[in-house]
Amino acid sequence: MPSAEPSNLSKDWLDQFFGFLENEKDASIYTLRNYRQALCGFNDWYVKENGQSTSWENLKRDTFRVFLRHLGRSNFSQAAIRLRFSAINSFYKYLMRRGLIEASPVKGITLPKPAKRLPQFMTIEQMVQLLDAPGTEYRTKVLVNEKTTKKVQQTPYLRDRAILETIYSCGLRIGEICRMLAEEIDANELVVNVHGKGKKERQVPIGKTAVEAIQSYWLSLVKPPETNEPVFFASEHKRSPIYPRLVQLRLKNYLNACGLEPALTPHKLRHSYATHMLDAGADLRSVQEMLGHSNLSTTQIYTHVTTERIKRAYNEAHPRA
Repeated sequence: MPSAEPSNLSKDWLDQFFGFLENEKDASIYTLRNYRQALCGFNDWYVKENGQSTSWENLKRDTFRVFLRHLGRSNFSQAAIRLRFSAINSFYKYLMRRGLIEASPVKGITLPKPAKRLPQFMTIEQMVQLLDAPGTEYRTKVLVNEKTTKKVQQTPYLRDRAILETIYSCGLRIGEICRMLAEEIDANELVVNVHGKGKKERQVPIGKTAVEAIQSYWLSLVKPPETNEPVFFASEHKRSPIYPRLVQLRLKNYLNACGLEPALTPHKLRHSYATHMLDAGADLRSVQEMLGHSNLSTTQIYTHVTTERIKRAYNEAHPRA
């Protein structure tokens, strides 16, 4: 029975790589999970195929070509295949930068091209409906419970409204909203200091409506956060920072309440932000900086969204379309 463990040297390298992602690259919990699953998945496949432990430093390009064919035969999607090889490629780049290996065996392997998918977004009307949902749900619960002695706490709803307003106002990722510190918002200058991917920082504008929502939330707390306190949006019943899963669950609840697609994620609020900004005439470079994209090509996908909408409007309205 083959062991499902890589060689001792390779296992040490994997542990060091995951530590590097978490502590130096400040990778999100999703990146850590996906990369761990990808590398462990390859390891399990290699052990099953070859009957011996994985020795990453000795693997050849042909091994990864066989693995690529295995993924294709197993009906993995193009995105899933690219994710697995992205993890493997990042691991080997890490080893090369540290002088542990001389060359990457996955270099030059041709992967399936990613399917072109336009980002999902909400209309402005849908966004307004969603942003109003926490207040609507709070008032509804107050009416339902007014004949009982049960008191409905307003703070969680004020917090949720402030979170949704801030994500949409600043175009933030879910990890960025959960990492925000109380000292990083300048309510007078209407800017927020954001800790993005890879410990990169950027300053983005924040709207007055979002600032007012944050201030209403803070005022509802028994003890509002001090400027040096590491809590911006707190989880319920304790002063620890809110965690991504709770944001996702609360959003799903409000989407259901609004009759919107409950599968929409917090990242779709970011998509909506970018699309609405470009629709209103914002230039692409500015939107790139506000989103924290390293490459302009990443931001350009939103121009395809606005172009498709313009085409539809033209086809519907022009008599000679």
